[in-house]
Amino acid sequence: MESSNPEGDGLPPPPPIIPPNVVPIVAEEKSFDLIKNPSTPKRVPMARPGIGSKGQRIPLLTNHFKVAVNKSDGYFFHYSIAMLYEDGTPVDGKGIGRKVLDKVKETYGSELEHKEFAYDGEKSLFTVGPLPRNRLDFLVVLDDISSTRRIGSPGGSSNPGESAGDMKRVKKQFQSKTLKVQVNFATKIPMQAIVNALRGQDSEHFQEAVRVLDIILRQNAAKQGCLLVRQSFFHNNPRNFAELGAGVLGCRGFHSSFRATQGGLSLNMDVSTTMIVKPGPVLNFLMENQNVKTPYQIDWIKAKRMLKNLRITTYSSKMEYKITGLSDKPCKEQRFFLKTKKGQDGDGEEITVSNYFAEYKHLPVRDSADFPCINVGKPKSPSYFPLELCNLVSLQRYTKALSSMQRASLVEKSRQKPQERMSVLRDALKTSKYDADLMLRSSGISIGADFVQVEGRVLSAPKLKVGDGQDFFPRNGRWNFNNKKLIQPVKIERWAICNFSARCDTRYLVNIMLKCGEMKGIVINDPFFVFEENNQNRRDPAPVRVDKMIEYIKSKLPGPPQLLLCILPERKNSDIYGPWKRRNLSELGIVTQCIAPAKLNDQYITNVLLKINAKLGGMNSLLQVEHSPSIPLVSKCPTLILGMDVSHGSPGRSDVPSIAAVVSSRNWPLISRYRAAVRTQSPKVEMIASLFKPVSDKDDAGIIRELLLDFYATSNSRKPDQIIIFRDGVSESQFNQVLNLELDQIIQACKFLDESWSPKFMVIVAQKNHHTKFFQTSSTENVPAGTIIDNKVCHPKNNDFYLCSHAGMIGTTRPTHYHVLYDELGFSADDLQELVHSLSYVYQRSTTAISVVAPICYAHLAAAQISQFIKFDDMSETSSSHGGGVTVAGGVAVPELPRLHANEEPEEFGHESQFVKKIKDNTLGEVELNGSLGNPMNFIELGEGMSSYQGFHSSFRAIQGCLPLNTSRFLRDRRRGLPSSFYCQANHYPCLKMQMYPLKRS
Repeated sequence: MESSNPEGDGLPPPPPIIPPNVVPIVAEEKSFDLIKNPSTPKRVPMARPGIGSKGQRIPLLTNHFKVAVNKSDGYFFHYSIAMLYEDGTPVDGKGIGRKVLDKVKETYGSELEHKEFAYDGEKSLFTVGPLPRNRLDFLVVLDDISSTRRIGSPGGSSNPGESAGDMKRVKKQFQSKTLKVQVNFATKIPMQAIVNALRGQDSEHFQEAVRVLDIILRQNAAKQGCLLVRQSFFHNNPRNFAELGAGVLGCRGFHSSFRATQGGLSLNMDVSTTMIVKPGPVLNFLMENQNVKTPYQIDWIKAKRMLKNLRITTYSSKMEYKITGLSDKPCKEQRFFLKTKKGQDGDGEEITVSNYFAEYKHLPVRDSADFPCINVGKPKSPSYFPLELCNLVSLQRYTKALSSMQRASLVEKSRQKPQERMSVLRDALKTSKYDADLMLRSSGISIGADFVQVEGRVLSAPKLKVGDGQDFFPRNGRWNFNNKKLIQPVKIERWAICNFSARCDTRYLVNIMLKCGEMKGIVINDPFFVFEENNQNRRDPAPVRVDKMIEYIKSKLPGPPQLLLCILPERKNSDIYGPWKRRNLSELGIVTQCIAPAKLNDQYITNVLLKINAKLGGMNSLLQVEHSPSIPLVSKCPTLILGMDVSHGSPGRSDVPSIAAVVSSRNWPLISRYRAAVRTQSPKVEMIASLFKPVSDKDDAGIIRELLLDFYATSNSRKPDQIIIFRDGVSESQFNQVLNLELDQIIQACKFLDESWSPKFMVIVAQKNHHTKFFQTSSTENVPAGTIIDNKVCHPKNNDFYLCSHAGMIGTTRPTHYHVLYDELGFSADDLQELVHSLSYVYQRSTTAISVVAPICYAHLAAAQISQFIKFDDMSETSSSHGGGVTVAGGVAVPELPRLHANEEPEEFGHESQFVKKIKDNTLGEVELNGSLGNPMNFIELGEGMSSYQGFHSSFRAIQGCLPLNTSRFLRDRRRGLPSSFYCQANHYPCLKMQMYPLKRS
């Protein structure tokens, strides 16, 4: 071991002090910058005020295992690691790090005092207690370094001067196997921090201490050769693989992490699944991936994108290589310069890749001579292998978006009944052998082998109200409409059928719809027209088939119908669905309902009618307590309920903008009607940036303003005195951002409308992406619907609870984890839990309780529907229609969405408060089109209870005694710099006539 200089034994020197004559440059503050002007004081998640008591108690088990901390007076010491080759080049291979440190431990064990350590695979090393010095330098020699290449062959460089048989390194960092390892002290972490956090005390180092324990678990899995994905690990065992199609496998593994709970530190273990590329011959993978029968049908442009950065082994070598591309020419034509072993500079010959392997390697290329070669080198120094000699390595993650069929297959093959999951987890704990892990033992950590026991409570289902004054209680989170009418059925006068399926009997379909509609109170006239697809069109691509059907519709219909019922040719994953929805959302705007019935019966059609009724503005059922009204703290005081969610593109796409959706309740004291506002924002950004967007002293283009005005207009001209916010999709590390950035925006939006207005707020985060499950002790079935847990496995200090509101019919129920971050309303634990439970029963498209509150489901639905506007595969064709976009970091343009506004002012504002004046100041007059939509039938469908008309220079007038409808408009005001946005209104009224007239541009 090399001795370090005395100065190196201490901590690194502090950063230089700024000279007194240097004045720091202050960045220019922008107006309304929420990050630079945070609220004071900073908000933090609230403590638990108490636990609930309502409901029938039930003993449960959970997939947590008790952890004992036996050395709370010790310290974890954190060291930074630097690994260099002899010439000073950093080691960049992640797989090399563990080999290097294993060699250090083997060679210098006595000088390290035989300490165990945990390595994170990057630049951090952790030990229990200190190393002999704060800085240590080591030299180690590895017998093998992961990636090597042969020079002078197609599997290596073709540079002159190298012989075909020499084993040499191509990259500079591979010129020597001797490496220098530098270890520098960074900080120390007290284990007492874990004990303090478990007592509910604020602990500065708790997260760091738990992170060290999680790194120990990852290191344990890495030693077993597992694929590591965050806190999950996957063994290379074919029994854990499941075919998903297109060369993709589902790989079952296990999640493992330490959690602080009321019952102490616990280890949370759960079954986890990821997608991997199917190992084996590359040619076979490509044919399966592209669904072709012979290699001659392979699209090599797609193949190049698919193969890049995947790892292979070859028949001629046991080493692994990373694919960098494909050759430009086929194997039998791709040439390189082969130098003789002892020849002079320039001696050699040009030879094709296929001839080289046949003559020098005795591996004739039979099956891939006509196809490109695999390149594992650089563009200027390629290294080629014939395709048929290459095999994909196992446990390589597949990060591209799955098809709908693959997703369905993954869900189906990942399902496990509760008892099966428990058995698998027990076996996984035994296989992991944590009790034998030397680092855990030296840390004083011991893990129990039994599932932790908790006590749950089963809340009673809320009473529902339907038509004809009937009330009833759902059973186990489910109900039906047999012998029941809808509470607010619509009348469907103008509708049509579009049939893409040759097998469906449309006459029988109409008859059964009319019969079922009458039973549920929905009056349905005969369809205006049945559009049957021409048989010759069925061989066309799906977008072409949709275009032809749309033209057919336009040629026959005299005006916009209330509904288009679309019959798809396949029950699941029809190619028609996407293009059909896109055309109707972005051009026609007509409410559509897609069906693909395998069998037409009353139950199926009744479920379809429930969706149609909700989409057209009707209501299927209400909570009895909102009809009374008698919801604690909500019915007595005007209360706005918000649901917020951000939808991101697939993991493999960083250029797809995120879509932020916010829905708000309307018609207080009801909590079953919602309106949505949707915006695009920068890709992968989770915090919603457009809640409050003032563009002038009098104009706010943010989401919240629109929702507040809608609540005022639909709730008897009352401002909400209370606002309950349900936020989805954020992790615990983002809670402070929700409280101090997003909540600040909402508060400022309220103040912008009325400076004296100060509503009370409540913020609740809902998490589904966690790994806690619950199991009954006396039954093999899932826990009952309405099961709530707020003890033992919940946070030791913060206010949280788990709720299984739905009935788990397939697989194992995943509860929703609710975190109450902020509460100015003063809810008791029981009242809040019952409100959250009741909000799982107001999702209009379902006759079951859903797994998360309806406002969040509606926000997710709105984001999913509006995502049909943004299809980056077609950007080259649609970019001109976007009229530009908002430029974001990284140069990715965020496409604009159409923005709709109400045309008419709210009636009877009452006294002239600042709030009312702001409404009047911001109310728009007549509508106009800034750019042509082409077709005037512009309704926007968002789903149940959330849909909007999109007019371009039109007004709607009610006939036959129907309620008036506000006119909507399409507006892109780039001159004022308004962000792209889309607003939707939740009421559709039947019996409308459309008056159209030209408008002058203002």
